[in-house]
Amino acid sequence: MIPRDTVDRITDAAHVEDVVGEFVTLKKRGTNLLGLCPFHGEKTPSFTVSPTKGIYKCFGCGKAGNSVNFIMEHLKLSYPEALRWLAKKYNIEIVEKEITPEDRQRQTERESLFIVMQYAQRYFTEQMRTTDEGKSIGLGYFQERGLHDTIIEKFQLGYSPESRNAFTKAAVKAGYQPKYLSASGMSIVRNGTEENKELTEADLFDRFAGRVMFPVLDEAGRVVAFGGRTLSSDKKTAKYINSPETEIYHKSRVLYGLWYAKRAIQNADTCYLVEGYMDVIAMHQAGVENVVASSGTSLTIEQIKSIHRFTKNIVVLYDGDEAGQKASMRAIPMLLEEGMNVRLLMFPDNDDPDSFSRKVGAEEFQNYLRDKSQDFLFFRAERLKSISSGDPIQRAGLIRELVENIALIPDNIIRSVYIRQCAVIMEMEEQILQNEVNKLRRNLSSKIKSKSGGAESAEPSSEQGSAPEAELADTPAVQDLSPDYDHEEIELIRLMMQFGNVYIEIEGEDEDTAENHTIDIPAADYILFELWRDEMHFENPMHQAVLDEYIHEYKNSRFATAQQFLNSSNPFVNQFVLKHVLNSHELSSKWKHFGVEVPAEVDNLKRGIEHVLFSYKEKKLRAFIHEKQDLLKTTGEPDIWDLLRELDDLKKVKSRVNKYLGRTVVK
Repeated sequence: MIPRDTVDRITDAAHVEDVVGEFVTLKKRGTNLLGLCPFHGEKTPSFTVSPTKGIYKCFGCGKAGNSVNFIMEHLKLSYPEALRWLAKKYNIEIVEKEITPEDRQRQTERESLFIVMQYAQRYFTEQMRTTDEGKSIGLGYFQERGLHDTIIEKFQLGYSPESRNAFTKAAVKAGYQPKYLSASGMSIVRNGTEENKELTEADLFDRFAGRVMFPVLDEAGRVVAFGGRTLSSDKKTAKYINSPETEIYHKSRVLYGLWYAKRAIQNADTCYLVEGYMDVIAMHQAGVENVVASSGTSLTIEQIKSIHRFTKNIVVLYDGDEAGQKASMRAIPMLLEEGMNVRLLMFPDNDDPDSFSRKVGAEEFQNYLRDKSQDFLFFRAERLKSISSGDPIQRAGLIRELVENIALIPDNIIRSVYIRQCAVIMEMEEQILQNEVNKLRRNLSSKIKSKSGGAESAEPSSEQGSAPEAELADTPAVQDLSPDYDHEEIELIRLMMQFGNVYIEIEGEDEDTAENHTIDIPAADYILFELWRDEMHFENPMHQAVLDEYIHEYKNSRFATAQQFLNSSNPFVNQFVLKHVLNSHELSSKWKHFGVEVPAEVDNLKRGIEHVLFSYKEKKLRAFIHEKQDLLKTTGEPDIWDLLRELDDLKKVKSRVNKYLGRTVVK
C-alpha cells in the first residue's frame, strides 16, 4: 500500500506535459500542446495536453486522463505500478511494507515476468563481468567489435554460459518460480514433460545458452525480452535467436533502442532505422543516438506508429547487400502509407552501419549520414532515368513501382509535389503520372470499403438493435415518461467538487427559540443535507459511485477537490472528473471587452445549487406521480380515495417546485 501523502507527492511532481512528452512529441498550440495519439493510429494530431489542467485528451479516440492514467494506459500498468514508475522517474522514495512470500505468491503473472526479466539481465551482465568464461568469450567478443565499456554498460549487454541449465539453476536458487521462467521464455520445458504438471528445475533448460545477450527494453525502460547471438561457427546453429512472444513482449510493437533514442529523435526531428542490435549500439558509440531497429522481425505498422509519435522524418539505413536492399523495399511502402517522410541511405562495399562506422570513425560517419541520404522517391526516379530506353519493359515496370509508392502517400499536397518532381526527373508528362496515381488511389479506396463492408454496412442495422439515423428520422417518437436524471446528478457532483468548501448563506431556524435567521454553511453541506433530508439517491449507479467516494472523503472532514479525485484508483471516478468537472465550460471573460458583464458562477452559487436541486426534486416527484397514477388503475375501493389524496398533495408540491423554477405548467 502506497501512503496517501506519497501519492500526492508523486502526482504533484509528475507534470502531465513531461510524462506524456516521454512518449509523444508535443508541439505548442496556444496554451495547450498537440501531438499524435499513442492510443490509436492517426496521421493528423488530435491528442491534446493541457498543462494548466494537468490532463490529456484525444479528440480522435476519446482517451483522457492525468499523468498516472497515461502511464497506466500506455504501458499497461496497474494503478500502483504506474505510481511506482513515476516515483522512480522523479526520484521519490516509496516506503511500503516488506514483500512476504505470501505477498509474492499473490503477484500477478505480468509483474512476475518483469521481475524475472530484470533478474536475467543482471545475471547475464554479472556472468560476463565476473566469470572467466564470460570475460574471455562474451566481453572479449564485444571488445573485439570495438565497443567501449561505457556503451557495453549503457546497453546492459551480457553473456549466457555454455551450460544448458546454468541460468535456470541460478534463477531457481534465487527464488524465482520455474513456471515464470518458462512463461518469460527464458527457459524451455523439456520434451516429454507432462502437460499441466507443476514445473521443477529438472523440467527446464536455458533458451540462450552460450550466447552474448542483448536486452530488449520497452518504452518504459523495462527489460521485456532478449536477443542472443551465438559465437559458434557451426552453420546448423542459428546466428541470432530472440525471446518468444509473452504476456509482456509483443515483438511487432517493440523497437530495439527506442528507450535510448526517444529524446534524440525529438531533438533531431529525425529517426534512423537500421536492421540489427549491433547497428544501433555502434551508432550510439559514433555519437548518433536517434536510431532504432525492428526487434527480431520485419518492420510492422505498430512499430512505425511508435516512431511517428516522435517524428515523421525517417532515414532507412539498411545493409548494402541484396538482402538489406530487399528489406528496405519491404519497409518503405508501409512507411509512406503511414505518412512518413522517407529518405534512404545505402552504404558502400556491402557495409552496414556497424562496420562502416568502425571503418571511417565517428566524425566521418556522422558527415556521411548527413550528406548521403536521399529522398526515397527521388532516388527511385533518378534510377528510372538511368535505365536504358532500350528496355521499355523494365522501364515500364519501374514506373509502375514508383507510381504505386507515390499513390500510398496520404497527404494530397505532398503527393502532388512528388508527382510533379518525379515527372521532371524522368522527363515524362506530369498528367500521365497523375492519372495513374488517381487510378491506384481509387482502387485502394474501393479495397478499403470492401474490407469494411462498405459505408452503408458500417451503420448499425435494425436487426442489431438500432436503426440507421435516416430510418430513425422517419420513425414516430415514442413518449418516454421516465425522466432523465443524468444532468442534475452530474451538476450536483460538479458543484460539490468545484465549490464544496465555499460558504453560502441559507435560512435556518434556531432550535430553542424557533426563530428564523441566516447562517453560513459550506455548499457541500447544503447539497448533501438536501439529498439526505428527502432520502434521495442517484438513479445512475455510476454517479452514485462517485457520490459515495465524495461522501467518504466528506465524512473524514475533507472537502476533496477535483484534482484529488483525478488521482482516484477508480477509473470511472477520474474519467468522470475529466469529462464533467475539469472540462466544464464557463462563459469567456473576453465578453467584457464588448461591454458585456459576465458573472462568475461562484457569485450566484446558492441560486445555481437551488435550481439544480429543485429541478432534480421535480423529476423525482414527476416519476413518483406516474407511479401513483399507474397504481390508481389497479386499486379498488376504499384505498382509491387515500391514493387520490396522495396524488393531489404530490401535484401541489410539484406545482410549488415548478413555480420556484419559473416554469409554467400548461394543462
